[in-house]
Amino acid sequence: MEFLIHPTYFPSISHFVAMLQAKQIVFETDDNFQKQTNRNRMYIYSANGVQMLNIPIKHGKEVHQKYKEVKIEQAFGWQKQHFKSLEAAYRTSPYFEYFEDDLIPIFEKKQIYLLDLNFQIHEILCNCLGIELAYTQTKEYLKHPPQTDLRILANGKKDPHIFTPYTQVFDDKHGFLNNLSILDLLFNEGRHAVQYLKEQKLILP
Repeated sequence: MEFLIHPTYFPSISHFVAMLQAKQIVFETDDNFQKQTNRNRMYIYSANGVQMLNIPIKHGKEVHQKYKEVKIEQAFGWQKQHFKSLEAAYRTSPYFEYFEDDLIPIFEKKQIYLLDLNFQIHEILCNCLGIELAYTQTKEYLKHPPQTDLRILANGKKDPHIFTPYTQVFDDKHGFLNNLSILDLLFNEGRHAVQYLKEQKLILP
């Protein structure tokens, strides 16, 4: 099947379940940017439970900004903050040090556009997982696209997926936390994550 999905910031596990089970991936790049979605945020497992990491963006004069025109606000040092949070959460996980060098460029290179950053992340994550996930991009926004519409997955609050538990760093404190960023699965399972993702059930609209 052909799935329409958003490129997001270190996507949720459900994003990768969908992409691995798709015959063709189409990334939505022509819609308006929506606040409070995974386009510019991810969720990780910290010592205190779920922690949200949010990329600050520059707000344009227009009420509706196109996703592909959204620029990252660099004034707050978000890259350093996010990497410190990842270190605190996952330094003791089995695979953090194994993938650390692959991920460092995300937190050192300053991308201008959020969409470019998310595409860079996609390529790096595929390399870490040892997979190829080729994709095309939309050329216009369609409310009713011809592909299976999974754009809702970018809104974590509306994502219905419940996945098989795996070992997490702080699960002795807070239990299993479902559908976090793919980084949680990667740092805990390494490349075994790919088989895990293939075995999960995808809920289609």
